[in-house]
Amino acid sequence: MRKGIALVVGATGITGGNLASYLVASGWTVYGLSRHATEQSGVIPVAADLLDKSATAQALAGLPITHVFYCTWVRRDNEKANVEANSAMMRHLFEALDSDNLEHASLVTGTKQYLGSFEAYGSGRIETPFRESEPRVPGDNFYYALEDVLFDAAARHGFAWNVHRPHTVIGYARGNAMNMGTTLAVYASICKASGQPFVFPGSQVQWNALTDMTDALVLARQMEWAATTPGAANQAFNTVNGDVFRWRRMWREIGDYFGLEVAECPETPQPLETQMADAAATWRELASKHDLVEPDVGKLASWWHTDADLGRDQECVNDTTKSRDFGFDHFRETRGAFCDLFDRLRAEKLIP
Repeated sequence: MRKGIALVVGATGITGGNLASYLVASGWTVYGLSRHATEQSGVIPVAADLLDKSATAQALAGLPITHVFYCTWVRRDNEKANVEANSAMMRHLFEALDSDNLEHASLVTGTKQYLGSFEAYGSGRIETPFRESEPRVPGDNFYYALEDVLFDAAARHGFAWNVHRPHTVIGYARGNAMNMGTTLAVYASICKASGQPFVFPGSQVQWNALTDMTDALVLARQMEWAATTPGAANQAFNTVNGDVFRWRRMWREIGDYFGLEVAECPETPQPLETQMADAAATWRELASKHDLVEPDVGKLASWWHTDADLGRDQECVNDTTKSRDFGFDHFRETRGAFCDLFDRLRAEKLIP
């Protein structure tokens, strides 16, 4: 398989960071674009804020990029603002790149494709399992805006595209805004240190219903596969591990990993943003006691995002039949993905 020259947009995030490392190991030349230059081994750093059109053009001038992997987003106060900012970022990117070299662009969105935007979360009442052919949920959604910018650029410049829709990505990253795995590890570590029970913060529906998740390496593999397999071009693919689980079992398994007493699921949600209101001071004490490398809990945990995921009142399962039919059959056990992440966080001295 011929390796291209990749630009990973959002190279310091949970998706982009793991993808960049995977592509380097697979023999690609990889440029990593982020607001602050990435320090990943083998990744050529490119620093620019995509909201700044001229800075983006200057940073990307002359780069012979053949494949774009778009793994970033910015959050604003409402979905109309999300649409405006995120679509502008992608437009600035394609305007800055040399379209003569560009062969393929990949976009990572997610399950809000089916569930609705942050401010209308759960408004999409599509029957599970979610399939890529489902119509868009009415209302503003920056995922749809990004797709439209991608489709327009591909049509104008003649490159192929793919859209990847993961569900709650598990993987190693620091300072990421959507990082359930690390958030739960931090929460479990605080429970262990304080002696408090490990309380599920979400809804009874999420506790009991089937769900699925996405390991960052599964997503990276699927993105490379789709970008280099001619028959898979110009398609959207759901991207999940391939297993399903119930939180009532997974929560106990995570509790067992950390040696915690697991409480019964409360009748009403107990959001982590409320439970962890005083976590900053507690974490600084833990970091000092155990010589951890990150004393700022805000750079590790994303309480709000985990609360949104676990607080849903509907089942969330993604169909991967289309991906398998096109030839991608990589599988990952979600319990193993959690444990591998926890092992690495301990090895990197990010949790005790």
